Amino acid sequence: MIFARGLRKSFGDVDAVRGVDLDVAPGEVVGLLGPNGAGKTTTLRMLTTLLRPTSGTAVVAGADLLAEPALVRSRIGYVAQSGGTEPRCRVLEELEFQADLYRVPRSRGAELCEVFGLSGLERRTVATLSGGQRRKLDIALGLVHSPALLLLDEPSLGLDPASRDDLWAHLRALPGTTVVLTTHYLDEADALCDRVLVVDHGAVVASGTPASLKRQLRGDVITLEVSGGVSLLESHPLVHSVAVSGSSVRLTVADGSRALVSLLRVLDDAGFEVSSVELHQPTLDDVFRAVTGRSLELPGRVVVG
Repeated sequence: MIFARGLRKSFGDVDAVRGVDLDVAPGEVVGLLGPNGAGKTTTLRMLTTLLRPTSGTAVVAGADLLAEPALVRSRIGYVAQSGGTEPRCRVLEELEFQADLYRVPRSRGAELCEVFGLSGLERRTVATLSGGQRRKLDIALGLVHSPALLLLDEPSLGLDPASRDDLWAHLRALPGTTVVLTTHYLDEADALCDRVLVVDHGAVVASGTPASLKRQLRGDVITLEVSGGVSLLESHPLVHSVAVSGSSVRLTVADGSRALVSLLRVLDDAGFEVSSVELHQPTLDDVFRAVTGRSLELPGRVVVG
């Protein structure tokens, strides 16, 4: 569905995307995971023909990205971060207008209202919808012409947890549609994606299924708040890697339960005080830390109802 090689985009002296290779098979859900400014949106905008690559090639939905941009656009659906709805329009009017543009029956609008749980809201103006309802309408608009490929830029950005879970359920239920989405939400990538590409500073730094990426860390993760003793932890035979941030020490270890008992004993014998302990299975944030040296976790989210 997508075959891209060496996609690069520069804005003056700034390389926003640096040689991205991307393969997406029909029916896959693939996520581009990374922080704001990593190059995810720029990559998506190139794949949708909204930005011309500085260099590189791609075939998208069977059409050449550079030679056949109109054909690419006719075969894909794209939902931007900010959406594309008119606040004064009614829900069904938006969908029927989109149907007219793509020359498909207007009945497609009512069909998508039912699919996305918007039945009963057809005559409501977009401005009166909740954040979750507006986002479902955005995605419905991207699916009016039944594209083979749907590209979503931060689909659940700003939604509250209940709205986000509802949106995910609708996305999982899409029959046979290939989806490429960008996100900086770890749980979204874990919940929706068959494969994840970790993007940082405009380049893909890791890729694989969420499970395989986490398995690469070879063990469990222990986080300690400790007064010292980092060198003792680094030299411990069960410790694979150590990351230090102030008094917080994050360890990747073999056999977490056994390692934890041993590490606490070593620190206690050396006179170092441990004020908190956390043991968990590796997450995608641990993967991101391992390949970039920093966390993708956000201190909080701004949500809308």
